[in-house]
Parts: sequence; C-alpha cells; structure tokens
Amino acid sequence: MPLFEIETSAHIIVTWAEDEAAAEVVVQDAFPGDEIMRLTKRPRDTWVISKGALGLTNTSLDPCAIARECLSRSAGDKVNAIRLYRMETGSDLDQARRVIESNMVMGW
Repeated sequence: MPLFEIETSAHIIVTWAEDEAAAEVVVQDAFPGDEIMRLTKRPRDTWVISKGALGLTNTSLDPCAIARECLSRSAGDKVNAIRLYRMETGSDLDQARRVIESNMVMGW
C-alpha cells in the first residue's frame, strides 16, 4: 500500500492508502474542516523527519529543560518564569508563554 503525504490548511498528514482518492477520504474523516493543499504519493514506504531540519540537534537548548529550570527559579510563579524564559532564550512572549504553560501542565 503506498504512503501519501497530505498537506492541508492546518496539518501535514502521512498515511497509507490504496490511492489518492482513499488518501483524501482519510483527511476528510480526520479533519473535515481542512482544505487539501497538496497530496503527494511518496516514492518509498517509509517517512523520515530530519531532526536537523527541525532544529532539534542542539540538546543544550532543550526548551523543556530550560522551562523547568525557569519554573524552579521562579518558585512556580508563571509570569516570572515566562520573563526568565524569554531572557534565557530570546523567545517572544507568546512562545515563552506556551512553553512555560506546557511544562506547568506536565508538573515541572
């Protein structure tokens, strides 16, 4: 069964399907509000995502580790942790808020 890469208005989906029509049905079932922008049959039956392309090869800049350290230093004060995270990473306010809040949910 071929592997398809489907880009929608909000997602990138990788799925096996018999043909393009079946791949479109997968998207419509999972994300009915998404518009298919690109549908590509992959040349092989595997999918690889390069960590280097995503910027994940530098382990010293682990956002979760930095966020947990900022939460620890701020004694759990979210606003202060966001400020510390922005100072440590140079992130904008929205990015820092998301990272800190995500780590608060995980129980830093």
